[in-house]
Amino acid sequence: MTMELDRRRLVLGALAAGAMSAAAPAWAAPFASRRIAMTVRGAGGDVLLIPGLASGPGIWNGVLGALPGYRFHLVHVRGFAGLAPDANASGALLQPIADEIARYVAAAGLKRPAIVGHSMGGTLSMLLGLKGLAGRVMVVDMLPAGAAMVGGTANGLGFLADQLSGYFTGTAAGRRYLAQMVAQAPGAQGSDPDVIANALRDLANVDLGPQLPRIAAPLEVVYAVGSDAEQAAAITSRFRAAYAPKKDALLKAIGPSGHMVMGDQPARFNAALKDFLTV
Repeated sequence: MTMELDRRRLVLGALAAGAMSAAAPAWAAPFASRRIAMTVRGAGGDVLLIPGLASGPGIWNGVLGALPGYRFHLVHVRGFAGLAPDANASGALLQPIADEIARYVAAAGLKRPAIVGHSMGGTLSMLLGLKGLAGRVMVVDMLPAGAAMVGGTANGLGFLADQLSGYFTGTAAGRRYLAQMVAQAPGAQGSDPDVIANALRDLANVDLGPQLPRIAAPLEVVYAVGSDAEQAAAITSRFRAAYAPKKDALLKAIGPSGHMVMGDQPARFNAALKDFLTV
């Protein structure tokens, strides 16, 4: 139970990490979308960077400075970290966003770019891998089943997530409560409560585990562990079991770290990313 509570805190802690999303990338890609905004930095091999729940592209600032020689395409989900929700204000979120990122890949003429996603962005990176668009896929601290990040399953938590989403978005009391939660989480200010609720609902209902063998591209999973050896072993066991269907997946633990691995352990994360990109 302690491990589950700690893991839940790590995941929800992503809301508190949005403070890293303030810095604006250098220039915007000429791509119009009601679901995502795209910015580009650098020159070289193409790498898509997808942030997680309530985060903006600023979470990757430490990566941009540490890894020259790449053209980074930064995804900013509308409704998170200061962008108005637009088409993300209601309805399904994950698959439409994945479809828009895929449209960007085609519009920008990218040929099988490396795709790196943190948390919810990891789910999106796997969805893009399933579309056959990626040359390589890195998932940062996310399991194939979103509900498993807090110790549940899609079957077990999906219905509850639907009910909670309805409460958060469909009632005045729920909207006030979620808005208060967002306001109290440092850095999550500027993220729309409705979009967060919709994202949580979709994550609780998704389980990509059975589809992992269909991802033809190499898959690497970087996950966070704490300083407690017993809990670290349990987390490692869970990640290994979850990604076992993708027999050639490479898993790397980085710790001690919370959910925001790139912020908590920047040197180790950047080294792992550099190895991932050097093929």
